[in-house]
Amino acid sequence: MVIGIFGESCTGKSTLADKLRESIKAQVYTGRDYLRLEKNETAAKESFQKKLREAVDGENIIYVISEKEHLPLLPEGSIRVLVTADLGVIKTRFAGRMHGNLPAPVAAMLERKHGCFDGEPHDFHVVSGQTNIDEVCGKIVGVV
Repeated sequence: MVIGIFGESCTGKSTLADKLRESIKAQVYTGRDYLRLEKNETAAKESFQKKLREAVDGENIIYVISEKEHLPLLPEGSIRVLVTADLGVIKTRFAGRMHGNLPAPVAAMLERKHGCFDGEPHDFHVVSGQTNIDEVCGKIVGVV
């Protein structure tokens, strides 16, 4: 089974992926990890897409996506999990990654990107800080 976990930076996607990995045996890919599959980016992307298509009815793969350009890599039949968070939560978490400082250009970028995944089709929606992750993991595992 392929589980695509997608959303903006600092919404809790990796936390959810780690929690799922505890429940099911799964390989986790993040962003452009697929580049390790081949020397050429186009070939790597094609190999990764093939791997994902084959995994829909086979091994468990979790693909954590922070860029909309990677959503088309998810094959039909994937479980799609949208992870969102309040803009204030995202800014606070991002500032934590930057040792407590959130430069104005970074804050502006986060504001521009906020909500960019909201209209994407999904099977599950996790709202960081509001959704019980254990419950969602249980529901996803039930489908896998």
